Amino acid sequence: MQPLSLIVLLLVAGLALSWLRRRWISRGLIGLALLMLFLCGFTTFGYVLITPLEQRFERPPEPVEVDGIVVLGGGMDGEVNSVRGGFELNRSGDRFVEALRLALRHPNARIVIAGGMAALVQQEPEALAGKRFFEAFGIAPERILTDDQSRNTEENALFARQLAGATGNQTWLLVTSAFHMPRAVGLFRKADFAVTPWPADYLASGAEGVRIKPDQSPENIFVSTIALREWTGLLGYYLTGRIDELLPGP
Repeated sequence: MQPLSLIVLLLVAGLALSWLRRRWISRGLIGLALLMLFLCGFTTFGYVLITPLEQRFERPPEPVEVDGIVVLGGGMDGEVNSVRGGFELNRSGDRFVEALRLALRHPNARIVIAGGMAALVQQEPEALAGKRFFEAFGIAPERILTDDQSRNTEENALFARQLAGATGNQTWLLVTSAFHMPRAVGLFRKADFAVTPWPADYLASGAEGVRIKPDQSPENIFVSTIALREWTGLLGYYLTGRIDELLPGP
């Protein structure tokens, strides 16, 4: 569902059909590819798609007592960390920054880092880089629980519940990107792990509206890619019964 992949496929198909003298179909596919490129690269299309996801869960007042924090993977640059070590953050690194802030404010809270090898290529599990990240800022190792086996958000929820051993009267915060929070909450509910959503890493202000946005085309395509992927993930998880609602809410 990545826009650039779809655009390239449409252009290749259009070019191939032009050699077969199916010119009207060819022109239609090439026109559709150019329309997608224009919408994703030069308008607020992606921001309009991602805003309902990011606004679905508002960050609540911070609890006085926090028993634990679950931070989902996706914020580390696994390819770089696998070679260089350390804990290089990627575009979603705000997840770990916000989880660190909470961990420093609540010194008794345990931290579950949920992140195995989600990439197709062999990489270091993200949870290991995340552990180095927290320890570098003074978080005691005994507070950190790592799930380095999960490959997707469904397994994040299941394995995090096992690691946390949370009881009904405990307060656990779930930290992930705001656009990812609806799907994550739906999966944690399915896993019977009661968490308080704590969104971070916002990509849209929510006030973009529908308009031309020609000055940041790479960023526009990035946001469009994330939005389409997340909506596709929600639909797929709903149709396969992994979540009970198409768009889980409060």
